Amino acid sequence: MGTVESEPVESAVRRRVAARVLLLDAADRLLLFRGFDPAEPARTWWFTPGGGLEPGEDSRAAAHRELAEETALTGIELGPVVAVDLALFSYDGERYEQHQTFHLARIRQTGPELDSSGSTSEERAQLREARWWTLAELRRTTEQVYPVRLAELLELLLEQGPPVHPVRL
Repeated sequence: MGTVESEPVESAVRRRVAARVLLLDAADRLLLFRGFDPAEPARTWWFTPGGGLEPGEDSRAAAHRELAEETALTGIELGPVVAVDLALFSYDGERYEQHQTFHLARIRQTGPELDSSGSTSEERAQLREARWWTLAELRRTTEQVYPVRLAELLELLLEQGPPVHPVRL
């Protein structure tokens, strides 16, 4: 009798809810972080500050907490939720389905110094840099930026202000 090969079992999808922040400085530049996947360190991408909600936390509280942890910027008044997104991705060998809300926030400074010491050591180890991006830079970059329609969203926000209802990305 021959051997029977079984189909590989699909790994479970981890579902999570995240709050993200579109943080604009006084020059209308957007803060993004460049990170990488520990399973594929050569592949990098840019993304907005933010992260998963903790138990009992709402989106606004998580956005404030994540912003403070990742930048040391506190006392920032969050504006409305301007976009929502469902992100499907793999990270460190795991598959994720992440429901995201994007809060708009502005600061009066231009490109302030950031301090990520409030982040976990794992989070800090997986970040390569932080950068303030202009809309023009976002439009012409060939680097991977998430969410994919971020330049389009930023243009809408700069030209028209926050939408009445969140944009679905």
